[in-house]
Formats: sequence, C-alpha cells, structure tokens
Amino acid sequence: MRPVTRRQADHHAARSAATVAQVMSALQQLLDAGEAFSEISVQRILEEAKVSRATFYAHFQSKTDVLVRLTNELRESLLALAQEWEPSAGPDRLAQFFEDVVRIHRAHQSVITAVREAAAYDSTVDDFYTADLEGFDENALQSLLSDQAAGLTPTDLDAVAASRIIVWGGAQAIAHHIRVDDGSGDKAFARELAQIWWHGAYRRPSGA
Repeated sequence: MRPVTRRQADHHAARSAATVAQVMSALQQLLDAGEAFSEISVQRILEEAKVSRATFYAHFQSKTDVLVRLTNELRESLLALAQEWEPSAGPDRLAQFFEDVVRIHRAHQSVITAVREAAAYDSTVDDFYTADLEGFDENALQSLLSDQAAGLTPTDLDAVAASRIIVWGGAQAIAHHIRVDDGSGDKAFARELAQIWWHGAYRRPSGA
C-alpha cells in the first residue's frame, strides 16, 4: 500500500473540516429558520447539509454533538468578554459589560434557545450549558468576598447566595429580555441589571 503523503493528509483534513462546517452550518440555518431543536432530526440535517448518513456519523456522534460544537463560537466570545470582567469598576462599567453580553447572546439567539431547550432533557448539553455559568458564579463570588475583605461590600451580605441570585437570575433575565425585546431596550436593560448588581450586592448599604 502506498504511504499517505503530507499533501494527501492535508487534503483529507481540509475535506473533513469542510464537512464539519457544512453540517454545523446546516443545523444553524434550521435553527435560524425557527425550527425547534427537538423537532430537527438527523435526517433533516443530512438533507440540509447534503451529506450522507455515513459521512455524518464519521464526524459527529449525534445531533446533540453538532449543537455542542456549534456553541463553541459563542463560548469563545463569552470567554473573551469574561477577561474584561471588572465588577468593582462601578455601575457604568458593569452596564457596558452587560450590553456586550446581550449583544453576543442576541447574535447567537437561535443556538442559545436550542441549548436551553436541549439542556432540559439531555445531561450532556446541561453539563455544557451550566459549566460557564458555574464559572461565572464562582468569579462573582470571589469578587464579592474580595470586596468584603476590603471593606467595600457589607459583611452582612451572604456572598454565596448573592452570587447565585445575580448570576443565575441574571442569565434567566437576559434570555427572557432577548425573547421579548426587539433590541431597542438593550441599553436600558443592561443599565438596570448593572444597577441591581451594584447596589443590590457589591455596594449594598450595610444593614439594608
């Protein structure tokens, strides 16, 4: 058997990457068209992507695998944004941060809706979905504890409960806002969310 050359290997890798992108794009288009993830079959994805079943399963384990990989771009965007997370920088900076969060979520709305839907019945997606929120919750907790140690946040604040409420509750609020608002209220929403975080937790009056 003739050995595989570097050029052949590169060509195969390029074709494989193109196939993966084609399948992911197909699912993205179906979701953008308003189809519910639970109603989209593998066969529907195959037809949209114009690939065979054998080709599909050579690259993906299931349609859930396609969805999880499709969220990688969203995750990378949010992770990059998280590097700018400075909760103690003040409400104005928090408002700008949340505006960016809403913008990113709006750009990936159909995928986020699918992930939230699938997370309700698929533990793989649920683990993937909650991992980032758990990390953000931990960051918020540590920043609250740090501010408490510095005397900036009142000591009577329960930092564990507060971080859970503002992070997990905030995620629910953002998801709902995007569903019911056309984008014109994003700035006001981000401002109010920032004010709630700032005055409700980070700089809540002692004994409030």
